[in-house]
Amino acid sequence: MPVKSICVFCGSRPGADPAYTADAEAMGKGIAAKGWRLVYGAGDVGLMGTVARAAQAAGADTFGVIPAHLVAWEVGKTDLTRYIVTETMHERKKVMFMNSDALVVLPGGAGSLDELFEVLTWRQLGLHDKPIYIVNTNGYWDPLKHLMNHVTGNGFADESLLDFLTWVPDSAAALDAFAQHIEAR
Repeated sequence: MPVKSICVFCGSRPGADPAYTADAEAMGKGIAAKGWRLVYGAGDVGLMGTVARAAQAAGADTFGVIPAHLVAWEVGKTDLTRYIVTETMHERKKVMFMNSDALVVLPGGAGSLDELFEVLTWRQLGLHDKPIYIVNTNGYWDPLKHLMNHVTGNGFADESLLDFLTWVPDSAAALDAFAQHIEAR
């Protein structure tokens, strides 16, 4: 069986709650423990850097993708197993998506939401069937869950949209859910 790859979308800042950093570290270590590969935005700052450093320290293969205009801002992490510099943000998302088997969203900001909504839209349109896990560390994504219910409840999306997102309380639950997904296939 080929190595599985998890694409992690998360903040380029650590956020206000230390639990976010702890969960990002747990995600990196957990990916390594399962023998999987981390695919992420190639930054060495915020939760992105935390996930990558934890994965590397635990021996995981790491695949980072960063657009040229963010190399300095997000401190491009060039010591990854594979480091790719793209021209645009859209190309970054496409390369990350194409090189992953599952998508995980840790706490983050506008960039993480952009990444989530692009892959969610692709899923809604039937362009892929990769699992999407929302890691709701300390309830961080509760407002997003409320918004998604609001969108479907007001008729702007079919209720099936909600089925494309798997909400989990922490990184360990996301990793376990993906392992079960693999076994079920």
